[in-house]
Formats: sequence, structure tokens, C-alpha cells
Amino acid sequence: MAIQLVDTLRADDYLRRLTDDTGIFQHTKFGVPDRSKGYTTDDNARALIAAVLIHKQRRDPGSLDLIHTYLSFVHHAQQEQGNFRNFMDYNRSFLEERGSEDCQGRTVWALGSALSEASVPANLHNTCRYLIREALPQLAELRSPRAIGYALVGLGLLLETPGALDYAFPYSQEEESILPHDEIAALVERWGQQLHDQYTHYRGEDWHWYEDSMTYGNAMLPWAMLKVAALTGRTDLQATARESLAFLIRHTFAPEGYFRPIGSNGWYERGGEPARYDEQPIEACETMLALLEAHHLTGEPRYRELAVACHDWYLGRNSLGVSLIDPQSGACYDGIHASGLNLNQGSESIISYSIARSVMADE
Repeated sequence: MAIQLVDTLRADDYLRRLTDDTGIFQHTKFGVPDRSKGYTTDDNARALIAAVLIHKQRRDPGSLDLIHTYLSFVHHAQQEQGNFRNFMDYNRSFLEERGSEDCQGRTVWALGSALSEASVPANLHNTCRYLIREALPQLAELRSPRAIGYALVGLGLLLETPGALDYAFPYSQEEESILPHDEIAALVERWGQQLHDQYTHYRGEDWHWYEDSMTYGNAMLPWAMLKVAALTGRTDLQATARESLAFLIRHTFAPEGYFRPIGSNGWYERGGEPARYDEQPIEACETMLALLEAHHLTGEPRYRELAVACHDWYLGRNSLGVSLIDPQSGACYDGIHASGLNLNQGSESIISYSIARSVMADE
């Protein structure tokens, strides 16, 4: 237990070392932040999730400082019309007027995650509510299935958390509704139907997926469908979620039982074979979260066993049989190549490990 605590503290320290007063850096050169690559809202939004989970466990000033930093970045990224910019250079200048659809969805996931955690101070919750309210008109225009998946999880967390939609007034019982429940609920169900229809269109006898390929962020799709099914009570959506999750499990776990994500060096095209490398840390985290959602919804222990295997992928239960966690710094290596580990230790990797470790600690 003492060794595990030391490893956890090292990982948290590394997360802080990648973060300055602007936000978390996007990339590293091995273990040093690469300032030339700047920052992204994608990473700062996901870092917000990690910081909230750390604060849930620690309730310490350091984790609260991280929440402030990452949430401030997200606030600065939002445009007047509600969308979020993504790439920022080291001089704090955004390089685009609008980030990708995935960026919009991931940011809402992060804001919903922060709002679902009671230990986050009320004034920061109010900031999250404000940002989501401003983003809602833009969110309705999302078309990318993964972007919708990310946003569905975030909005689903809002709907299942009592009081999440209302402004908080500390030291009083007063509340003021800021987020429209009916509008959000209608959007969630509309998106769930949209993903269900897309799944039905592409589904075949030997292909149970939402597109003709499986690429990145695959687990977000069945995870989002599980959320919608739980919120709406629709058994047809739960059936789609469980069948697609079973398909994902079949293609991302080795016969020996360890997690083996679809590699980014080729992905998995319908009629082909899943690429075995490069394996990315974020896939282990998101698949773990989807499996835990399935376990909580159905009570089936097998889902939790597979979620533990995703967590243990970081620690050496993987295709190389080596840990991705640097024992000296607590950093997480950027992935598994056919030739070995990717020795860079960027923000997406440590964020993914931090989220996975924190969530599993509560299971």
C-alpha cells in the first residue's frame, strides 16, 4: 500500500510539472514539456477531469489549484458564440477560431464531470454551468459520432446528478435554474437515437459497430449509449450499447485476457484485421470507464473484471509485458510500439493514467 501511495504521489507530481500558470502542455520531449507545441483545450479539459478526481481523494490546495488552472483555460477557450477553440501556442495565442467537434464534445464531458463531483467548490460549479449554457446552441450542431459520444457522457452526468443544473448560492438554500433540463434531456435522447440509427445502418452479421471502421475513442460510443439507456429507460438503446460493447471487447482483449487496444498504426477497417500497434494510453482509460458504466448498470461482474484489466494495462499486463509507468518520475509513456515503448511522456498519457487510477481506487 505504501509503494502504491508513493507511485500515486509521483504521478500527481508529474501532472503538476507539465502544468504552468496557463495550463497543461500538450507534448513533451521525453520527460520535459515541449513549449514549441503549446497547449490544447482537449488536454486541459481532460486534465480538469483528472484534477477533480484527485481533489475528490485529497481535498488539498494543490489539486484545487489545478482545477482552477484547467477550468480557466477552458473558459478562455470559449468564443462569444459558445464554441471552444483548441490549439494555443506558447505565447497564449489561439491558432484557430474553432476547435474540432471532438474538442467541443470532450470539453462538455469535462464540465459535466466537474459538476457531478460534490467536493468541487460552488463557485467553480457555477463557472461550469455558465460554460455549458453558452455552448448549448453550438452543441446541437454536432455531427461526429465520437464528439456526440463525449458530449452525451458529459450531459448525462448533468442529468443524473441532483442539483447540477442550478446555480449554487453558498450559505443559503437559494437556487436559480441556469441550464434547461428539458432542452438537455431532449438533446440527449435525440443523440442517442441518432447513434442507434447509425449503428443499425452499419451493423452486419459479423460487424456490430457504428461505422465501417474502428479507430480512436471507440469506447465512447457504447459508453454514451449506456448513459442514454439508463436515463431514458429504453431497452433498445441498452441492447445496442451492450452488443457494440461486446464487439469492442472481442477485438480489444487478447486470448490471454490482457487489454490490447486497436492500434493507431492502421486502425481496424471492416473486412480487415485490427492493427496491433501503436497502442495508446487513452484507449485503456476510456474503455475502462465504459466497462465500469456497464458494470454499474447491469451488475455483471465480468465487466468489472475487464475494467481492471484495462487499468492493469498501464502496469505491465499488456502485449509487451512491461509497465508504462516510469518508476522514477511517475510519468506514463506515450504508448506501445512493435519495437517497444514510446519514450515520450506527454500530457494525454499521464492524464489518462491519472483518471484510470483515481476511478479504480474508488471501485
